[in-house]
Amino acid sequence: MFKKKSEGEIEALPQKEKKPKKEKKPLDAAGRKKRRRIITCSIIGVIILFVVVKNVLGAGSAQTFVATAGAVSGEIEQTINTSGTVTTEKTRSYFSDVDVRIGEVAVSAGDAVKAGDVLIAYDADALAKEKELAQLKAQSAEGSYKNSVQSNNQKLGDLSEANVNLEVLDQQIADTEAYITGLENKIEKKKSDLAYEGTLLQISLLDWQDQPDSEEYMNLQKLVQLNSYEQQNNKEIKGWQDELDVYNKMLSDYKEYRSEMKSQQSSAEAGKMTSGAKEELEAENQTKEIEAADSLENLTAVENGITAEFNGVVTEMNAVEGGTVTAGSQLLKLESTENVMVKISVTKYDLDKIAVGQKAKVTIASKEYDGEVSKINKMAETNNSGAAVVGTEIRINNPDSDVILGVEAKVIISTDHADNAVLIPVTSVNVDMEGEFVYVVENGILTKKRIVTGISSDTMVQVVEGLSEGEQIVTDVTANLVEGMAVAALPAPGSMEE
Repeated sequence: MFKKKSEGEIEALPQKEKKPKKEKKPLDAAGRKKRRRIITCSIIGVIILFVVVKNVLGAGSAQTFVATAGAVSGEIEQTINTSGTVTTEKTRSYFSDVDVRIGEVAVSAGDAVKAGDVLIAYDADALAKEKELAQLKAQSAEGSYKNSVQSNNQKLGDLSEANVNLEVLDQQIADTEAYITGLENKIEKKKSDLAYEGTLLQISLLDWQDQPDSEEYMNLQKLVQLNSYEQQNNKEIKGWQDELDVYNKMLSDYKEYRSEMKSQQSSAEAGKMTSGAKEELEAENQTKEIEAADSLENLTAVENGITAEFNGVVTEMNAVEGGTVTAGSQLLKLESTENVMVKISVTKYDLDKIAVGQKAKVTIASKEYDGEVSKINKMAETNNSGAAVVGTEIRINNPDSDVILGVEAKVIISTDHADNAVLIPVTSVNVDMEGEFVYVVENGILTKKRIVTGISSDTMVQVVEGLSEGEQIVTDVTANLVEGMAVAALPAPGSMEE
């Protein structure tokens, strides 16, 4: 209140001593709106008061009246207010692992489901038939592999037998041929000896042919006849020849058996697996075993149907009851309602304020949730207006069943906070070529003070340097104000604090 001291002067009544103010918490959106209405009404009241006082005092007053507010100490919170789209951090597309007819589709696109709910069931009869076929394929593959291994082992056995027998046969043939040669040499020598002996007897007989009646001649004739008989019927030669026939027959058998072993060796060599073919067979068998095991495992796994792995919403349903799906085809898509976020776009003006980990308040359909900044993209995008914005994700920490994916959500991000800060109204801060300043009323004189500001809210700004608590600063600056002029301070009614 004011009292008239003399014409043209106004003396402010002593103000009551201010009680220490309680520390206040940041207001929510509704509180901020209410506070702005209070501030607006207060400013209007100041203007009305200014007009009334001016009319009472008359135009001859030398002072200019200015609306002021005292710099206060308190807490301030800087926020970014925006909106974005509710989406999920976790999406699961379900694909069919089997070629089986669909029995039942329990949900539709848009349905909310809980972890463990059956979404799709396969036809039981078709599933049982596929399992039987998979088991038969596994048995067939195993039998084919064993048959190939057995056949290869048989070839290897034949080859080993042929190699061993050929080595023995070659030695037997060589030994037999050598023995036959020895027998033939013995026979030839014996025949040669008998023929030589016969020749000598013939020569001796010629020497005695002029005495045909002599005993010597008669004896020589007998010896010649005996020699001729021996050459034809010598027992030793005959025995060797019989033995020679036996060994020649033996040699022929050896050679015939050797021919058989050579044929067996060639066949086994051609039929046996190479190391590469064996590795290929092993790999093929393992592949078939894995495929068969996977097929049976997949068929067994879906006996109870396709179930939800987490709480969420079915956003796509591709399966149709009675339809046969092929392995690899998409059945449905499930988006989590447990891991939920809001995607927002941050402009260049707020980019330096925002950081991962900052707390946020998210409002979805009038319900508030706690959140925090979880991701800031490292590449800007262009929005519909052509401005560069940076995609940012706000994780909702306490989602519930009321969260609806795809709707718009309001987001208030707490980017900074200060306690015991010197605070003034945002409207009192001015800027010129030298920087920021405020007008302060000191002993009725308007004084310009340079300040350094910190964080700001919708209505208040933190003064880091240049101002102290309690100083009266001009809240409504006009072009008529000049430093050094005489002014009368009109304290703004109502609180101007955060």
